[in-house]
Parts: sequence; C-alpha cells; structure tokens
Amino acid sequence: MLKDSDFISSSKVPGPTKEEIRCLVMCKSNVKSTDTVLEIGCGTGGLTLEFARRCEKVYSIDKNHDAISLTSQNLKKHFLDDKVDLIEGDALSIINQIDSFDILMIGGSGGDLSEILEKFSEKISNKKKIIITAILIETKTEAINTLKKLGFEIEVVEVNIARGHILNRGTMMFAENPIAIIYTV
Repeated sequence: MLKDSDFISSSKVPGPTKEEIRCLVMCKSNVKSTDTVLEIGCGTGGLTLEFARRCEKVYSIDKNHDAISLTSQNLKKHFLDDKVDLIEGDALSIINQIDSFDILMIGGSGGDLSEILEKFSEKISNKKKIIITAILIETKTEAINTLKKLGFEIEVVEVNIARGHILNRGTMMFAENPIAIIYTV
C-alpha cells in the first residue's frame, strides 16, 4: 500500500484517499489481476494507483482538469501510467466510451450518483462489483437506496480513522473525516 506522503497533492483537488481507506477498498473490491476497473471521481489518484497496481486495466474519470493532471503526475511518478486511461469529463457524457468493466468505483459523482449507478450498472460484467466511498450523509443514503432499488445486495462499513502524533508527554490522536464504504456482495 502506498503511503499518503507518496502522492503529489494540491489544495485544489481532494485526496489522496487515506491509506487505511484505500486498504479497505482494495479488500472489499476483491480486485483480481485480470480485472478492469472503472473509477469515477479520481481526485489525486489514490485509488486509481492502488487498483492499477493490482489489476489489468483502469479507466479513471474526473471532470476536474486539475484532478486529471494530478492523477497523471502520480501515475508517472509510480510508473503506472501505461495501465490507466485517464478521461477528463462528466461520467454521464462519456458512458459510451467504455464498453464493459468488472469493478465500478465511485469516489465522486458531482450530484449524479443515482443516474450514474443506473446507467453504468448495466455495463458491468457478471461480477457486478460496485464500491462507493461517501462522506456526506445524503450521498450514503442515496447510494444505499439506489443500489437496493437496482436489486443489489449491499454491505456498508463506516470507518473512523485517527492517527497518533507523538508529543513530549504522550500521544495525541487526530481524527480524519469518517467515511462510508458501500459495496455490493
């Protein structure tokens, strides 16, 4: 697992997804070396890189030019750029550019989560593995309700990570944002 400090980042782009969250997403995805992953909302590329290290091909989409640029820099830094197709644009507008995939990873949906799930779930291979990371309560609710409506069996894990900082008289814990990992089983 790459360390958070291994990523080039910017205040203009969210991420990278914290190391512990990336670890859980990789575990819950059950990604295989022969899989193709479609990631929507790549940010700085934390999950893009982790998937690229483990699978055959990644399509990574973001409508933020700065996110695509940072992900590209991080892919080159870690010699993974040959395994990833970066696509700048809105997921719904580029749906016809991607024929099929094994895992759908959604880290950002720009408010179009239900529509993205409805349209992209038709293109996923027989494994039908979908993973959504969400910080907003509304996104969590929308993801759960939409996946249930589409007939998926799901599980949800809410994760709260705190990291220790060593001080002279002890260790002080600093919490990260809690995040839900919603995934199909």
